[in-house]
Amino acid sequence: MTVALVKLHTRQRAYVDDVSRFKAAMFARQSGKTFGSTLEIVDSCLDAEAEGRSERWVILSRGERQAGEAMNAGVKVHLDNYQTAFKALEYDWEATTRALEVVLPGGSKITALPANPDTARGFTANVLLDEFAFHADSRAIWQALFPVVSKPGLKLRVVSTPNGKGNKFYELMTMGDEHALRETGNVIAEGWSLHSCDIYQAVAGGLDRDIDELKAAIGDPEAWAQEFELQWLDSAHAWLPFDLIDAAEHDAAGDPNAYAGGICYVGIDIAARNDLFVIAIVEPRGDVHWVREIIERRGATFAEQDQLLDEVMRGYTVGRVCIDQTGMGEKPVEDAKRHYGDYRVEGVLFSAASKQLMATRAREAFEDRRVRIPAGSPDLRADLHSLKRIQLPSGNIRFDADRDAGSHADRTWSLFLALHAADNSDYQPYAYEPVRKVTEDDRDIRITGGFGAGRGVW
Repeated sequence: MTVALVKLHTRQRAYVDDVSRFKAAMFARQSGKTFGSTLEIVDSCLDAEAEGRSERWVILSRGERQAGEAMNAGVKVHLDNYQTAFKALEYDWEATTRALEVVLPGGSKITALPANPDTARGFTANVLLDEFAFHADSRAIWQALFPVVSKPGLKLRVVSTPNGKGNKFYELMTMGDEHALRETGNVIAEGWSLHSCDIYQAVAGGLDRDIDELKAAIGDPEAWAQEFELQWLDSAHAWLPFDLIDAAEHDAAGDPNAYAGGICYVGIDIAARNDLFVIAIVEPRGDVHWVREIIERRGATFAEQDQLLDEVMRGYTVGRVCIDQTGMGEKPVEDAKRHYGDYRVEGVLFSAASKQLMATRAREAFEDRRVRIPAGSPDLRADLHSLKRIQLPSGNIRFDADRDAGSHADRTWSLFLALHAADNSDYQPYAYEPVRKVTEDDRDIRITGGFGAGRGVW
């Protein structure tokens, strides 16, 4: 059915045509893993309906946006290509989760949901775990899910790009002979059919991609190695591993329109000439720091930088601003203090000690899931991941970054400065209590004259 309608590259076709009950695959980014996986699901449902029965599939994605992409850019596209009628539904799955669903004429259903341990327990169906290495609590999801597919005949599909070694996907994909897997594209290990396809193999098999263009655009050798060459990066040398960055991403972050009106904290990385000037604004909501906006300009004049800060101060209720005072930051800090107040603006001199303090506190916030950053920003991801903790021969620690994504970790340090401003702020909201109006019966006229009295009251 699929051969005539859909063009797949060689290893993608091998994966789709594999009918094993338990199947897992690591594919390079943008090489068709979700597209191929949803094609298999649609084919399975249409084959069942042709035989007079129905099938049930559930797609668990890392978030609502990704679930929507799997449904809208995958399942519905294939059904439209087959000119198959279906009913599209959207509804609440329990209290906090939104489900997308298509129902075919014969009763087959395909449902897409964001993954968490609770949704993993809520059904009996064939399951696709999409981008599983990036799921929060992947081991808890696995523990909750596997009994669901234990019924004979139910299938489990697991696809993702690598995301370090600290997740269940890594364990799945390294069960067998990994060298043979990468060379041949498929091995069988412990009841699982394992597939692999890096960007070079995908292009060789017919995928239309410009490898040189992609490699230059990503601007991060480690990100390229992991997301396109399928390398298992330990990330111990990266201060913020990809799993922490991924866990902090949220669709609602980075949108100024989502500003809830609370006290915000601002971090500014100063730049001149062709460097990147960055302002990061975070708004604490409960114990979570939401990035409301990241403003960046390359080659901005100091006048333009002052104007951008002024717009931030007018547009948000700002409790504290932390500015990189090192070198050329002296005058911007002095000007900001004069305009907005000494207690509202703090200049931070970048030293080994101050960098380590800010970086450590920021990493703790990421580890505790107390930061939300914009999702789907390759430049921000590469920038955050570019920061390295380097131990010098003397035993001292230095934080540094290559100039990846057109930045020298400028976005990272502006965010760290904003988190530093929030953590160190002694801002307290003012509370006013009205004073009872004084009457003539309360005090003598000579006392109530006060500052407003003229000469001769006494």
